[in-house]
Amino acid sequence: MSVTTRDIEDLVDAGRLTDAAHELAQMAPQEAASVLDGLDTRRGTIAFRLLPKDDAVAVFDDMSSNTQARLIETLGTSEVAEAFDNLDPDDRAELLDELPATVAKRLVRNLSDAERESTAVVLGYGRNSVGRRMSPEFVHVYGDDSVEVALTRVIARGHDAETIYTIPVVDHERCLLGVVSLRDLLLSDPAAPVEDHRRTPVYSLATAAAEVAARRCVDLSLPAMPVVDSEDRLVGMLTLDDAADVVAAARDEDAARAGAHEMLKTPYLQSSVFTITRARVVWLFVLAVSAILTVNVLEVFEGTLEQKVALALFIPLLTGIGGNTGSQAATTVTRALAMDEVRARDVARVAAKEARVGVTMGAALGLVGFAVASIAYDTEIGVVIGTTIVSICVVAATVGGIMPLVAKTIRVDPAVFSTPFISTFCDATGLLIYFTIAKTVLGI
Repeated sequence: MSVTTRDIEDLVDAGRLTDAAHELAQMAPQEAASVLDGLDTRRGTIAFRLLPKDDAVAVFDDMSSNTQARLIETLGTSEVAEAFDNLDPDDRAELLDELPATVAKRLVRNLSDAERESTAVVLGYGRNSVGRRMSPEFVHVYGDDSVEVALTRVIARGHDAETIYTIPVVDHERCLLGVVSLRDLLLSDPAAPVEDHRRTPVYSLATAAAEVAARRCVDLSLPAMPVVDSEDRLVGMLTLDDAADVVAAARDEDAARAGAHEMLKTPYLQSSVFTITRARVVWLFVLAVSAILTVNVLEVFEGTLEQKVALALFIPLLTGIGGNTGSQAATTVTRALAMDEVRARDVARVAAKEARVGVTMGAALGLVGFAVASIAYDTEIGVVIGTTIVSICVVAATVGGIMPLVAKTIRVDPAVFSTPFISTFCDATGLLIYFTIAKTVLGI
């Protein structure tokens, strides 16, 4: 049976450090890192000190940057200097973002010249760019090399590279020409030129959004993606595992914001009450203020409700349909944006498509609503409910579809415009549509 974070936590609390050290020693570095990620700072520090020196370096490499930062601040830079030096430049840059400036400077100062230079390359790009997540440590070959020369180069320099399975092919000015797989080189005639095996590359600009490039890398199952500067010179490689981490982090952040809160950087039980409250309360204030719109709409149509009390019974149904329809559209378009399937300039096409989707869904749901309301009350109420459902679905789907594009245009995270804002918007507009149709059909 695998050992869990709780098991190590119990052993540390009981003072059974020898047993805890034995259990940690039996784990793969990735498993031990996952266990330590789940421990609080005090227990995590104790557990990390129980690891043999060589194991500690490997485990530190696989920890989250937040856990790494907590360990460094607790243990001091001297105790983790070797582990820090062993990190890949992109992982090192991510960790430095989590640390206080004074601690970060002290760690960087202790790096070798080569490692400091490679880290500086990554730190030179924006935090959300591909350049910040690429590895500047790679092995490349030249198009006019023979396969034998290329393999000799890979063997000589490959131990310093993060990946060697996809090898970029460059000219003598380091401009990207293509890629070649290690398999092709190993199975080819040693005298053949590399150019014969070169393939057109899928690559990214270093300044491009990391999430967009990472999704492309993951969706195409590329072992690695070359990263170039504005002059097409090769500057790094985005590996599949790093791309998967970027996609997973973006997915978690979007899911959190769709639920009207910010993502916690530490495990739930390790997060303070203040941290959790801060992640949620701002959104609740925003939603509370925006919900006043719904109250104002109900106040305006108070007289209508007094004349036809039955109308009030359908309000939860209609606002629920509107909010869910808008959220579905927003989620679909947000993902399409992330996949680069649509762009901000496609707003008219998206609006037209979502309007047609809204009509189709509204017709199906409206027919059911008409039948139920007609049987329970009368045909006039049925007409009101059926017509309102169709109208709400069209409006909600259209608005939900274009909101992420608007967000993209004004450089706001599209996830912010998903569930919380769209649900509130659809509640208010849905009620306006509902009571306007009711007054028209019922003559009140």
